[in-house]
Amino acid sequence: MGAYIFISVLIFIACILLIIVVLVQDSKGGGLASNFSASNQVMGVRKTADFLEKTTWTLAIALVGLSLLSIFVIPRTQTVTTYDSQLMEYIERTPAVDFQQPPGAGTQTPAEQQQQQQQPVGQQPIED
Repeated sequence: MGAYIFISVLIFIACILLIIVVLVQDSKGGGLASNFSASNQVMGVRKTADFLEKTTWTLAIALVGLSLLSIFVIPRTQTVTTYDSQLMEYIERTPAVDFQQPPGAGTQTPAEQQQQQQQPVGQQPIED
């Protein structure tokens, strides 16, 4: 579990750095490199652009490599959570509902159902 978290943090850091490096670049060769236009600088415009491009490729390759490496360190447990087991017990205890019968039809005994069918509509049974 510790290795998976460590690699996940490294992936997150590589993503943030890659976003920053890509945003610093300019598609036409400007960006951070255009700020160093003086020829007496130690790092010139071309060297800055090369550095940013190499950094982009390095971070992209590192991101792909870390993602592939994370596949091998994913924690795999075969335990069922408490919620899942409670849900399965509830499903097993709950009686099945027959949607073909009207509501309340399954609560009467067969003798009561037969007596109710024989009785004319509108008459109530007399109970003592």
